[in-house]
Amino acid sequence: MSTAAVSKARAPRLVVDEPPTPARRRPLKLRVHSVLRWLHIYTSVVSLAIVLFFGVTGVTLNHPSWLATESTRRASGQLSSGWKSATGVDWLVVAEQLRAAQGVHGTASDRRADSTEASITFKAPGYSAECSIDMATGAYDVTIDYQGLVGVLNDLHRGRDAGTAWAWVIDATGLFLTLISATGLGLLVYLKKVRAKALLTMAVGAGVIAALALAIG
Repeated sequence: MSTAAVSKARAPRLVVDEPPTPARRRPLKLRVHSVLRWLHIYTSVVSLAIVLFFGVTGVTLNHPSWLATESTRRASGQLSSGWKSATGVDWLVVAEQLRAAQGVHGTASDRRADSTEASITFKAPGYSAECSIDMATGAYDVTIDYQGLVGVLNDLHRGRDAGTAWAWVIDATGLFLTLISATGLGLLVYLKKVRAKALLTMAVGAGVIAALALAIG
């Protein structure tokens, strides 16, 4: 092999670094679809239990007699000293004495008093206790109503006597349902094959519900 051929074979190759190809940004339509799908999936997962709860209690609320386990207990007693002063009834003392003596619970409300009788009511989901008090003697009669587990669940569905924390749960559930519905509708727009039929079905369903609401109202 000649010297010229050897030199040509051993000559280093010049390597030029090419600039990296910039990543192509996904079209807006695909990015919106990804966000809608992500929101729809994860809001559905997070809210599954609470949405299921409101779905089941919606049925029991409409048919309260199916699993009714209501019961009533009546009791009487005597308030100890300190429940009344010259300025009137000390409702805090009355409530604490009734809680200790009769085991009543819930939020104390509907407090009334006149010259002969006073009354106070305790309310909680599926529970109420109404107490009447003789202003002269401090003797009381209390009627306690238990509506059972179904009554508790139904009152939670209504948000009745459940407190501020549960009201926030109901608000969050409403928000989740709104997001699930809105993102589901948004995803439907991307399904070209069934989009028209699905939107028509949705419109018919909304019309039927509106007609029923007007008829009942």
